[in-house]
Amino acid sequence: MATDAPDLSITGNTLVTNCSAGIEVAGASSGSIENNIVETSKGTPGTQGACVDPGSAAAISVSAGSVANTAADYNLIDPASTGPLYVWGGVGYADLASFTTATAQGVHDVAADPQLEPEMGASFAWYPLKATSPAIDSADASAELPSDHVHEPRTDDPAVANTGTGAGYYDRGASEVEGPTSEHGSLLQRDPSGTPLEAVVSESETPTWTTNGPIGIFAYQFNDEPYPLITTQTTIQHTFRTGGKHCVTVYDSDSDFHNLPAGSRPTCAVMGAAYDPVTPTRLMDTRSGLGTGDVAPVAPYGEVVLPLASIGATPAKDITSVVLNVTVTQPKSGGFLTVYPDQVGAVRPGVSDIDFAPGQTASVLVTVPVGDGAIRFYNGSSGTVHVLADLQGFYGAPGDEVASQTPVRVLDTRNGTGAPAHPLAAGGDLTLNLTGKVPSGTTAVVLNVGATQPTASGWLALYPHGQPLPGVSDLDFVANLTVANLVIVPVSGGQVSIHDGGNSGTVQVFADLEGYFGPQGTTGATLTFVPSGPTRLMDTRTGDGNWGVAGPVPAGGYVEVYASSNDYYCEGPCSRPAALVFNLTATAPTTSGFLTVYDADAATRPAASTLDFAANQTVSNAVMATGNGAVKAYNSGPGTVHVIADEEGYFLGPAQ
Repeated sequence: MATDAPDLSITGNTLVTNCSAGIEVAGASSGSIENNIVETSKGTPGTQGACVDPGSAAAISVSAGSVANTAADYNLIDPASTGPLYVWGGVGYADLASFTTATAQGVHDVAADPQLEPEMGASFAWYPLKATSPAIDSADASAELPSDHVHEPRTDDPAVANTGTGAGYYDRGASEVEGPTSEHGSLLQRDPSGTPLEAVVSESETPTWTTNGPIGIFAYQFNDEPYPLITTQTTIQHTFRTGGKHCVTVYDSDSDFHNLPAGSRPTCAVMGAAYDPVTPTRLMDTRSGLGTGDVAPVAPYGEVVLPLASIGATPAKDITSVVLNVTVTQPKSGGFLTVYPDQVGAVRPGVSDIDFAPGQTASVLVTVPVGDGAIRFYNGSSGTVHVLADLQGFYGAPGDEVASQTPVRVLDTRNGTGAPAHPLAAGGDLTLNLTGKVPSGTTAVVLNVGATQPTASGWLALYPHGQPLPGVSDLDFVANLTVANLVIVPVSGGQVSIHDGGNSGTVQVFADLEGYFGPQGTTGATLTFVPSGPTRLMDTRTGDGNWGVAGPVPAGGYVEVYASSNDYYCEGPCSRPAALVFNLTATAPTTSGFLTVYDADAATRPAASTLDFAANQTVSNAVMATGNGAVKAYNSGPGTVHVIADEEGYFLGPAQ
């Protein structure tokens, strides 16, 4: 009921009252009553009957004080109640002819069964129209909203003659009859014009009837968001928080989600993250309790957890993976260290990152997902060991993209490549100038750095030229042993400084350039990082990942390492892995030698070493190698060696 309501508009309603009054306008009101469906009969639609007291079931009542300024037309009234269709100024009218003659109102009204089809939703019931309802395509468009009560557009039923005003095909009442649609499913893809973690999802749905707007309402449920995005848009751009495989399920509703919608299968794409280099920073040191709060080594077969709430202004939930230089020192017995994300329900992976002997200090670069805001370090030995972790950078957004390349030797103090031809003395420094070898605008470089012919134990630190020496090390060495470690180091003016932190002796230093990071627009870098693992890809001791063939790699032989094929799944145009990131281990070598990792499709093997080993030594190094989903690990030594590869991720080519 509306009382004393000026400029009243009662339009596009469907009222089912079960023998009570329908629309009532009282007092001194003014306005219009149009395009309504009023059913005041006994029962529910489909079971209508006469009311016991028909006088109480008037469909539309307008008071004497309102009739002068109220217009009624294009209403559809069910006469089944046998009550008055109208009570106009206190006078009841049982049929439309007498009402129209007496009042000049309701000229386009219809008195008939509206043929409602009850439907119950999660929050309320409503009454869509059957296909034979007289309400279809017969409303006054000028008095109607452009969509119905569940925000569906007005549609033209081709089987019904248009008798309404304007476009002619608006339906009376609250619900519009919708025609069938042509659906082609959803498709999630990386956005070629967006940032690395931006994606576009398209839901293709086309009406087969003429409409005045888009049909359907969609709920886009992205796997990294707790709630769906509800909209009428068929194309949505979404920025994921982290790199990896992401999916979206699109739900389509023609009832504004008042009842159970139809859902598509998830559509997925693999997203790569950009890299943000940082000045090397120590995050954990069990010798001092830094990062753990406990001044104690890691117990035998025990674990220590490093929490990471954020890095700078980037919260842990927006970090794909961190790049850490991990060092073990003072181990009481031989064993290995495994670094992996701390996640609820996570099982420690069967991989190793660093193998060590009693008393040895060794380092390796590790790329590991943050998990639930923390990282775990497992000591796989029967003795205690101290562990250090130095942050080199992280993958997330925003950041720089990477360019991977065939390794090129850019430094060798033995022959004067990139620096004077003499060893680096303890406490000494050298500057590696990469100008001309990497583009202007490069923010960080990927170097495989080796120390050879050391006359005493020591360590090397790499850092941006001109900046203070950081309190961290990148490579630890002992006398007379060649070791290498992958380093991602920021550059300043295209230059990197290298410091020998030993107390005595000298060491020869070499470095192979394997890639660089920088903005795509200025450096041409296009690759982004996708985490995968840590997962064992290949082990020649068991034949896993090596076509089932077990046995060491012979002198002059090689094995191929393949990215996990299920990790770069996508739909539509796909980008393949362009470079692999994994931990490479050499074990049980019969002689000294080295491994060289390079693109499996390359015509020639580069003059570079990836991992140096001594007879009977087990040693590891991180690898970032160019390869279209596969690389070769070549044994340059004169003896045999077993090779193990544990995947940490890969670099994805640009969006297509």
